[in-house]
Amino acid sequence: MSFNTPNSGTSNKDTLRRFVFENTPIRGNTVHLSSTIELALEHQDYPSVLRNALGELMAAASLLAATLKMQGALILQIQGSGPLKLLVVECTDQMTMRATAKWNEELSEELPEGNFAELIGSGQFVITLDPKDGNQAYQGIVALEGDSISQILQNYMLRSEQIETRIWLACDDQSAAGMLLQKLPDQPEQDMDAWNRIGLLADTVRREELLGLPAEILLQRLFHEEDVRLFESQPVAFYCGCSRNGVAAMLRMLGREEIQNIIAERGKVEVHCDFCNQLYEFDPVDAEQLFTADIILPASESRH
Repeated sequence: MSFNTPNSGTSNKDTLRRFVFENTPIRGNTVHLSSTIELALEHQDYPSVLRNALGELMAAASLLAATLKMQGALILQIQGSGPLKLLVVECTDQMTMRATAKWNEELSEELPEGNFAELIGSGQFVITLDPKDGNQAYQGIVALEGDSISQILQNYMLRSEQIETRIWLACDDQSAAGMLLQKLPDQPEQDMDAWNRIGLLADTVRREELLGLPAEILLQRLFHEEDVRLFESQPVAFYCGCSRNGVAAMLRMLGREEIQNIIAERGKVEVHCDFCNQLYEFDPVDAEQLFTADIILPASESRH
């Protein structure tokens, strides 16, 4: 193996590492998340089976976002008809993330951990690319196909993007981790031999290795006979961009009459951010100012 960063270190905390197989069209990423998941989920009382599913989707989102050249956000949504109704993860090109989920009372701790198909039921997978430069967002929607988050994403990439992609994911109570391999399209057919060989080697990875080993050691164990170049690590972190101004803009879209009806019924308007659970309150005076021209709202106390 070859490394372009002699002091790459062995830290396994909230980092993404890119790598390539020299003289092949195959690239990959590994990711490990701990505090990112803790901060993203600390304000929600998720059952453990749901926390693990959301953790896997967070790892997957960072792996896929790292393959994009776009500046902006990648948003993954899994919408289901089972006990789990919705998983949403947003990951930016700067590797900042946030996540949320919705479920019903049927979701219990007793549901088998590996039975994702039973957890989600039928539904759809939605991937959204939201460019930072103001260009129109791209959204792809497909039926859920697969018994795990890895299979759902692999099938989407192959059927919708025509890119051969393999993903391995793992999550426990403290952390989530993942590895992605991708074969660049429009390459010579003989490169399929390398793709198949490397895929078979990657299939030997164990859950404990994904969660516990730094990228250098993990790749050495899996691909010790391959020529792999591992690049410098990129930090991953939780970040929620909600703000009082953003909530105010949403409330203005509801219209003055709707806001007045809420004030009359409840005495104030309360909005919780689904991602960080930050509470924004608007009393009658605040609510009236929403529809007054040129009002500058107070600075936000949003969570970061």
